[in-house]
Amino acid sequence: MAFGESLSLADRWRRLTSRGDAELVPQARLSGPMPWVIAIMVALTVIAAAAGLSLANTASAASDELAGGVTVQVIEANPAERDRQAVAAAETLRRTPGVIEAHVVSQDEVERLVEPWLGAGAGSGDDGIPIPALVDARMRDRVDGETLGGLRRILRDVAPAARVDAQSSWLEPVFSAIQSLQWLAAALVALLALAMSSAVLLAVRNALGANRDTIEIVHLLGGTDTQIARIFQRSIGYDASGGGAVGLALGLVVVLFLGRRFTGLGAGLVDAGALGWIDWLLLAMIPLAGVALAMLTARLTVIRTLGRML
Repeated sequence: MAFGESLSLADRWRRLTSRGDAELVPQARLSGPMPWVIAIMVALTVIAAAAGLSLANTASAASDELAGGVTVQVIEANPAERDRQAVAAAETLRRTPGVIEAHVVSQDEVERLVEPWLGAGAGSGDDGIPIPALVDARMRDRVDGETLGGLRRILRDVAPAARVDAQSSWLEPVFSAIQSLQWLAAALVALLALAMSSAVLLAVRNALGANRDTIEIVHLLGGTDTQIARIFQRSIGYDASGGGAVGLALGLVVVLFLGRRFTGLGAGLVDAGALGWIDWLLLAMIPLAGVALAMLTARLTVIRTLGRML
């Protein structure tokens, strides 16, 4: 009788430790809550990571575009004098070492730029609002405070009403906001990873509690904590793989949909945030990272919990 019971237990241990079976966690694939929880976490992580990468691309493109940009505003009420100083400033800048190009922005273009705020024809006629003349210049190197100071001294005599500013300084609040959103995206990714680890931890602990008697028998048969952890790790790995694939598909659908919507805006700053092939590769690696995190969490949870249980 005892021999028969031992043989039955040995057969059960062989089934538990077989490669394709994980009966300590008796759950059909993609039928329990765990794969779908992981799918939701992965989908949200893909969306948050895509937003962070897009913002990084936008900030990088805008910074590179405006790094050497300089804008000269000629603030003068007299239209003739304003135009004269603008032309003189552009000619002086073209002769200045380090300046690649400089040209006067047409008054029609300037009025189109301010039209959303001042209305159409705001600068036309005798009663029109005096609109500064603009000179757009491009430097060979990045513009810093010393460079701006030198340009102001050069233009002081030929265009006393000119005000010189770096184009990047205009978008400094925008860059600051983008950086804050990037940190928010990174924090969301970290929180989602923590939430997924917590979900796996709770699921493994529940499975351990439900199979406590079986685990004790396995220990009596010579099974180690590492062998038991491998069973849970393999089962969680299957669930995380299926859930990660579903989550990646859902996340990419949302990212592609939002990308098409933003592309339709036709804004240069928005178009600069398009994802490159490296970004898509990083997004594709998120489910793999999720599987690795879930399996590691399951393994550590089992080993630590069994150390306290038995």
